Amino acid sequence: MAGASLLALLDDIATILDDVSAMTQVAAKKTAGVLGDDLALNAQQVAGVKADRELPVVWAVAKGSFINKAILVPAALAISAFAPWLVTPLLMLGGAFLCYEGFEKLAHKYLHSETEDSVHRVELMHAVADPTVDLLALEKDKIKGAIRTDFILSAEIIVITLGTVAAASFGKQVAVLTGIAIVMTIGVYGLVAGIVKLDDAGLYLSQRANAAARAFGRVLLAAAPKLMKLLTVLGTAAMFLVGGGILVHGLPVLHHAVEAIAPASGVLAVLVPLLADALIGIGIGALVLGAISATKRLLKPT
Repeated sequence: MAGASLLALLDDIATILDDVSAMTQVAAKKTAGVLGDDLALNAQQVAGVKADRELPVVWAVAKGSFINKAILVPAALAISAFAPWLVTPLLMLGGAFLCYEGFEKLAHKYLHSETEDSVHRVELMHAVADPTVDLLALEKDKIKGAIRTDFILSAEIIVITLGTVAAASFGKQVAVLTGIAIVMTIGVYGLVAGIVKLDDAGLYLSQRANAAARAFGRVLLAAAPKLMKLLTVLGTAAMFLVGGGILVHGLPVLHHAVEAIAPASGVLAVLVPLLADALIGIGIGALVLGAISATKRLLKPT
């Protein structure tokens, strides 16, 4: 009897772990858009920091990210336990915010000249090179800004994950939310650390005696800035896809409309809903940005 009970317990544990693993994979896929943007934004946060201080800055932001998630995960669990009706509205708000954030990036790109951005970067580099500038204060400002950005993106990740496991038991919710929080933080900041040191690795290899190492080093040096740009583009596109997808699935009218235009099978059956999600995400982002801009103008003192 004891042996049978033990086997039953082990089977229950295995089933729970399998469920948790499956739900974690689904949650990870749904939060991939936020992850891509999180990665790009946090890698950019250390731009202008001296090379020997890049990793300490990344580590400081990573610690802040763990603290953010230590606050957000219990808050999400409390919402799920005591106000589960809030999950869907929070998901919709998170989706709308993703669309807004993505569209705001597009608007910034096309409404601000490259000259303005170049001037800002030059000013930052001069500040770092100036011996009279308090680099420690500059680092702290960068770290605080990155942690604030991380809090917003972490909240999006946690809310999306909570929506994925809203119907699961409390124990599974704890396991999935905690797992996603840990994996996402380690994954993002591990990759950020690798990206910000990519040019250093390229410089090191480009100075080696071995011709193959020098060639690979030059490739890394050339690839580092292109990788940053690619991450930004992919992150922005993913925000429209994920945010638009959340809104489409949360609004039955949009969901049925997308289902009606999507073919039943084939490649278009996958591409059409994705394109619809992206277009809806762009449209919602434009509306939210317009509403926020109009509100700021109305509230601005004359």
